Amino acid sequence: MNIPKLTLPKSPPIPNPPTIDLKVPAAHIPSFPPIVIPPSDLEAPEGVKAEDTGSTAPEAPKLSIPYIDVQVPLPTAEIVATATYAAVTAVAATTLATPFFDTIKKNLQKQLQAKVNKWKENRKAKTSSIS
Repeated sequence: MNIPKLTLPKSPPIPNPPTIDLKVPAAHIPSFPPIVIPPSDLEAPEGVKAEDTGSTAPEAPKLSIPYIDVQVPLPTAEIVATATYAAVTAVAATTLATPFFDTIKKNLQKQLQAKVNKWKENRKAKTSSIS
């Protein structure tokens, strides 16, 4: 049995491709100083007295109600100021936005009423033309 063979011509030589020199990438790795955590059983040495910082929390004001001897705690000035700012802002926003929404509501009502009236007229015209 004779098996045919395929003979291909030789390919032309491949030229050497141009080379590009690539630099090896370098990165700056951040380093942080170690954090020293004191042990949980750390105590001051003998003879050392702690400083008095004097940062005691002021006592909350109280309202004394006579005859029933009840003291009601009052909110601090910061809480009252925050609540006041929130209330004033809410009232101002409502006062300024009401006319805007009223205008939109009136226009919407007019448009809807016009469509309902037109629908009623068309319905009336159809029923009168049928009978």
